[in-house]
Amino acid sequence: MTSLQTPRLLLREITLADASGILALDSNPDVLRYVPNRPISTLPEAEAIIRYIRQQYERNGLGRWAVERQDTREFIGWCGLKLVNDSEVNSRTNYYDIGYRLLPRHWGQGFASEAASATLRYGLDVLQLPEINATVRQENTASRRILEKLDMQLREEFTEPDGSLWCWYGRQNAR
Repeated sequence: MTSLQTPRLLLREITLADASGILALDSNPDVLRYVPNRPISTLPEAEAIIRYIRQQYERNGLGRWAVERQDTREFIGWCGLKLVNDSEVNSRTNYYDIGYRLLPRHWGQGFASEAASATLRYGLDVLQLPEINATVRQENTASRRILEKLDMQLREEFTEPDGSLWCWYGRQNAR
């Protein structure tokens, strides 16, 4: 797996050493406010998430990356591409999804946009993916702004079985 560097960030493979960071991320109700995941509460649960991501690396050649600040080497969250081929979202499967999740103390500093921009460029320019998609809850305006900064287009809105309204974004490769 490749790693990416931006002016302030390092995006690298997630390893079991990141379990405490994943636990901090996925146990925080503010972080999970707009995602369907249930909070986790133990290191073994965080390790299971990491093993799932690492299986995606092996199976699909890509997956979510750990995001570190270059100045402090601190784990601040994850960002990356995922081939959604083991579930269905909006009646779709086998699509490339860009996603990101950061710890709240790192919100509002442009880190998510910086990581997502590098990830999108990697997917389009290096991997030559034909299209990259993203799903976001309609009321998650901060995440929607990030996607729109990336020139991702709102393609449609859809309702999940729990009644929540979601947005489907996409960006085709111009190459």
